[in-house]
Amino acid sequence: MIERSLKPANRPAVVVAMVLFSVAAVTYWDASRMTARATYGMDANAAAYFICLFLAVLGIGHLFAAFQALPIEAEDADWKAIGWIAVALSGLIGSIWLGAGFTLGSALLFAFTARAFGRKALIVDLVIGIVMGLVVFLLFNKLLSLALPQGPFERLF
Repeated sequence: MIERSLKPANRPAVVVAMVLFSVAAVTYWDASRMTARATYGMDANAAAYFICLFLAVLGIGHLFAAFQALPIEAEDADWKAIGWIAVALSGLIGSIWLGAGFTLGSALLFAFTARAFGRKALIVDLVIGIVMGLVVFLLFNKLLSLALPQGPFERLF
């Protein structure tokens, strides 16, 4: 009889899987409560259900990867970088939620994510993020006629 022993799980992969499942559950709950319907194309809740399914599949993939035997030893997670990315996402969400707009949120996302990857020029990265966010905002709002969250800065255009 062949005896198999369970290998310990790769903890960061399991944590990422649990976060993905949690975000998928919140997305599903949010999509189930949407009442607005599209007059053409795909409804917003259909797109949200698709994102929910995508996140769940990613979570399952991370769980499978967590229990696979790796030919090389996995590195420890860089929690400082993960913290900066969490601050970046929180900055984007907070900026939109508080009414500061898409451009400022995008600038915060860009600058803090660059910081997570080791870049130290925060002011330069904020300026780059503002320019990139403004270009994206103008492309979506003016060229494609798709509304992005507006703040005081976006109302100038």
